Amino acid sequence: MSTASAAPAPRSAAAVALLALIASAAAMGISPVFVREAGVGPYTSAFYRVFLALPLLWGWARLEARRADAPADRGWTRAQVAAGVFFAIDLFFWHLACLKTTIANATLLATMAPVWVMLLSMVIGEKVTRLMLTGLAVCVAGGAVLVGSSWQFAPERLIGDLYGIATSVGFGLYFLAVRVARREAPAGVILWRSSIVTAALLGGIALAFENAWMPATLGGVAALIAMASISHVGGQGLLAYALGHLSAAFSSLVIFLEAIAAALFGWLVFGEALNLLQGAGGLAILVGIWVARPRKAD
Repeated sequence: MSTASAAPAPRSAAAVALLALIASAAAMGISPVFVREAGVGPYTSAFYRVFLALPLLWGWARLEARRADAPADRGWTRAQVAAGVFFAIDLFFWHLACLKTTIANATLLATMAPVWVMLLSMVIGEKVTRLMLTGLAVCVAGGAVLVGSSWQFAPERLIGDLYGIATSVGFGLYFLAVRVARREAPAGVILWRSSIVTAALLGGIALAFENAWMPATLGGVAALIAMASISHVGGQGLLAYALGHLSAAFSSLVIFLEAIAAALFGWLVFGEALNLLQGAGGLAILVGIWVARPRKAD
């Protein structure tokens, strides 16, 4: 990966990118609702999430290529392929974690992706400020409070907890790969190409581990289409756009909002209870993002 740092984004572009990140977190946060309603196996639903999005992503990539100010297409790059591989790793281990440990454990450990992003940001030539590290600490504490009230350690679930950590590593590396890829290509092109890689890998995994490929109801079909269009095209697309304007470290903190969105959607759709302690955790995440926000001197 290139170590050249991208130029700082203008304030207007950074503001739009921040709004895109917030919308991205919400779009990804609703994905567990679609997974529950899909009626297929976890690996199959992960495959459909990416595969069904490919036609929309192809159209997006074509539109970007036709823009008058579009840069010359350099073709496939290592960063684009790496993004596809890392996202497949993220989804694979996330579903394994959900099977082998509690949802609370899996969610809490998966939210540690910003830790890896900040540890490895120097590899792609981006600095991590003290305020970002402070914001990370506050966000991690908030995430622990938000989803960690039912977190439990048990030796028989240790392998599942390790899968949760692997999920966070995969997502963290995905952030870094997309950030590097955005220095050379627009968001739609990157997501289109990386999603081909992800779909191919997840398709092979689903074939190896599951045999129920078709949802039993029209509601299941609708859930898969919604997951592809909202959570992947919308969520990952907005994330890829934002990573062209904001650092990987700060962007990873904003995605902590996904935990808040998931909790809210669980309450609205499934009636899952929320309490004041979880509200305090969500507020801490917001405070952490505010502390870590980009400054003029960053």
